[in-house]
Parts: sequence; C-alpha cells; structure tokens
Amino acid sequence: MDDSTQPAVPAPLTGGALVLGTIALSLATFMNVLDTSIANVSIPAIAGDLGVSPDQGTWVITSFGVANAISLPLTGWLTQRYGQVRLFMASVLLFVIASVLCALAPSLAFLVVFRVIQGAVAGPMIPLSQALLLSSYPKEKSGAALAIWAITTLVAPVVGPLLGGWITDNISWPWIFYINVPVGLVAAGVTWMIYSRRETPTHRLPVDGVGLGLLVLWIGALQVMLDKGKDLDWFASSQITLLAIVAVVGFSIFVIWELTEDHPVVDLRLFSRRNFWISTLAMALAYGAFFGNVVLVPLWLQQYMGYTATMAGMVLAPVGVLAILLTPLVGKNMHKIDPRAFATAAFAIFALVLVMRSHFNTSADFWTLMVPTIIQGAAVAVFFIPLITLGLSGLAPDRVPAASGLFNFARITAGSFGTSIVTTWWDRRASLHHAQLAERISAYDPSSSQALARMQADGMSVQQSYEAMNRMIDQQAFMLSANDIFWVSAIVFVLLIGLIWLARPTKSGAAAEAATAAH
Repeated sequence: MDDSTQPAVPAPLTGGALVLGTIALSLATFMNVLDTSIANVSIPAIAGDLGVSPDQGTWVITSFGVANAISLPLTGWLTQRYGQVRLFMASVLLFVIASVLCALAPSLAFLVVFRVIQGAVAGPMIPLSQALLLSSYPKEKSGAALAIWAITTLVAPVVGPLLGGWITDNISWPWIFYINVPVGLVAAGVTWMIYSRRETPTHRLPVDGVGLGLLVLWIGALQVMLDKGKDLDWFASSQITLLAIVAVVGFSIFVIWELTEDHPVVDLRLFSRRNFWISTLAMALAYGAFFGNVVLVPLWLQQYMGYTATMAGMVLAPVGVLAILLTPLVGKNMHKIDPRAFATAAFAIFALVLVMRSHFNTSADFWTLMVPTIIQGAAVAVFFIPLITLGLSGLAPDRVPAASGLFNFARITAGSFGTSIVTTWWDRRASLHHAQLAERISAYDPSSSQALARMQADGMSVQQSYEAMNRMIDQQAFMLSANDIFWVSAIVFVLLIGLIWLARPTKSGAAAEAATAAH
C-alpha cells in the first residue's frame, strides 16, 4: 500500500478521538473489502433480474477488481497531489455515490460501468486507511493498530457472503449496495471531524499519463478477452484475436515505457529484486487460484445443488473464523519465524482443502461442504502477511509504498483473471464431461433404460424423461468439472511451495511495519 511520505508526522490521537478515528477508518475498510465479496453469492440473482447468464454476471466481480487494480498504482501520486485526508474523504463519498448507482442500474451494462467507477474510487481507500490509522497511534503501538486493521479486513469477507446471501433471499440484491450508504456517510463524517486538521502536505507532481493509458489498455483488453473468449470460441473469433494482440503489444510497450520513464506510474524496477518478484508471483498465482475458487463454489451450489444465496453464503462464511483467531498470533510471531515457513503452511493447507473439495459429489451435505471452508481459514491467516513481509524485506523505507502498491496491484488483477479463467474452464470441462456421460444414454444401456422407464412410469412423457435425464447429466457434468478445477488448483499450491523457498528473506523494519498492507 501507499503510505505517502509525511515530512511532519502529527502527534498521535488520544482518548475518544483515537477510538472514534479507529472505528471510522475500520468502517471504511470494512465497507470496501465487504464489497469485493458480498456480490459473489448474489451473482445468479443479479443475472436473473437483469436477463443475462450467470457467467456474464461474473462481470460484476471482475469489473470492480480490474478498476480497483488500475487505480492502486495512482494512490501515491494522488496522495501527494491532494493530501491523504482529502483523497480518503473523496474516495469514501464517491464510493457511496457509485454504490447507489449500482443499486439503481437497469441493465448489466450499466451495472458494470458503475462497478468500474466504484472499483476505481475504492483504490486509495485501503492504503490510506492504513496510513491514517498508523499516524493515529504512537510508534510503540503500531503493531496494535495494524492488528485492528488486519482483523477488519478479515471480518468483511466472513460477513460478505452471508450478508449478501441473506439480503438477496429476503430483500433484493440492490440492497447489497444500498447498505454502503449509511456506513460510508458515518465513516466520512467522523473521519473529517477528527482528521481534517491532520492533512498531509501536497506537491504538484507529473503523472505518467502514457503509462497509465497503456496500463488501462492492456489490462482491459486481456480482461475482455478472458471473459468473452468462451462465448466467442476463443481464437476462432477475430475479436478475441484482436484483443489478444492488443493485450500483448500494449503490455510490451508498457514495460518498455515504464522502465525508461523518469516518473513511472508503476515502478517495474522493483522486479529486479529477488524477494519481491518471487513473493509477488507467488501471491498472484495463489490469489488467482484462491479467488477463482471462491467465485466457483457459490455458483456451483446455487446453479446445480439447489442452494439458496443465503445457504451458499453460509457455506463460505466460516473461512474467517480461524483467520480472525490466528491472524494476531501470526503478526506477533512474524519476526521470530521465517515467513517462508508461514507461506508453506498456507499453501499446504490450501492444497489439502482443494483436494478435499475435489472429492465432492452431488450427494454432499451442508456439513461436508463446510468443513474444508473452516480449515481454509487457517491458510488465510498465514497467507497475506508473510508474503508481503517477504516481498518488502530488504527494501529501503522510501521504496516500500511503491512496492506494496505494485504487490497489491498484481494480487487484485490476478483475482480478476482467476475468476475469468475458472468460470471459462468450468464451462468447457462441463461440456466435455456432459458429452462423455451422454454417450452412455441409449436403449442398449440397462441402467439408463431403467431410469427412463421409471420416469415414464411415473407419468412423464418420453420427451420429458429425456429432458429430466439431461438435467441430471448437467448436474453431474458441472460437479465433475468443478472437481477438476479443485484438483488442478491444489497442484498449483503444491508447486508454489517450491517457488517460495527460492526467496532469501532479510530483516527489515520497513517490511515489518508494512506487513499487513497485503490486503
């Protein structure tokens, strides 16, 4: 994250101001992180209301993620140009306005546009909430401040799926956005009351407009290619081919430009550092696999297992229980234990959870589905903080903000790409499994003949019995496809254990201070 350099650090807050300031900043962080997860279980309802397929509905998630990732690298420049407090206030208020627009969206196209705006203005909120919170506490209590901040970011993903599911089932999906209004207004009002006199100095700095334009171009082209590829038959489509060319060329020019620019929007020179590129690559691959599966599970449960949005949310919600309990212990012992050991534990637990899920079948009950989610909470607790600590180890303090912003840019973008890749692969593998299963349905196969005969004896017509059989095959095909994805994701996490041990962590106060900036 970007903790803008402050020439004169204001005195720490005390008493009621410290309590209120902490609550206000935590509320803003909670609202922001909540919005990345609350929509996951509501996608089928949103898609149904707006007359699109659930696969198209995942644009609601990916559009927010990509816009958020693009705005992250600009946080440092914007902070120095407008000041921490003013930028934070503007982000919160614009986020509230964008939330209202999302709730009022009459079509998927409008909803995606408003989610892009929401994601873009959300970018500076989390790094600035951390920076303001650190400035509120005395240096010797910075650990406590960061623990409060980290736990807040873990509570929101726990509450998000459950709250999103309950709102979708009992009220209507627009209210997953309307609830941001009171939270955002309270956070903005209290923040301004306490922090308006603690504004940071501002400077006029050049912005790398060309680099930003190239960043938007290649990420946008790649994301559209990933999301539309399965609908347009990938490279059989000239549109997908063109998008691929734009993404590759745009990325190549972007890299060359940023490495030669005096004031780059993204400091790619950080990748010359061994620890940084290893931890960033590990985080990108791990978070892409993790978030892709987070999106897949509720889609599968609601579309093919008969779960309501609330029930799907309840299956996902327990991931935060162990995460909340263990995160303070991880932070307390980070300086004593090799971060690579923590990361290894996280990847091993993720792999175990995914292997468990790869054995799911259509008869799995609620508790069978929930147990891996509970275990996964332990992996989440030792996932973010060790990797960002490793990535920032050995860096000079003045390079930490740029490194943290780039690290999170890679994480958030990978999450969006993971969503697109997983949903595409899920559909394609399901088609393959469907074809393989359907080959057995014939007049010469005893089991299928008996099943069809029973359905017809129960009053179905021949056509109805075949349609019912096709629905059962669909259910099995998408389950098998999900199992394939769980299994391959488990292999990815096992391979990442080897990658993380290529790093060479060093002691660094700056890294320790910025550790919880991972989320």
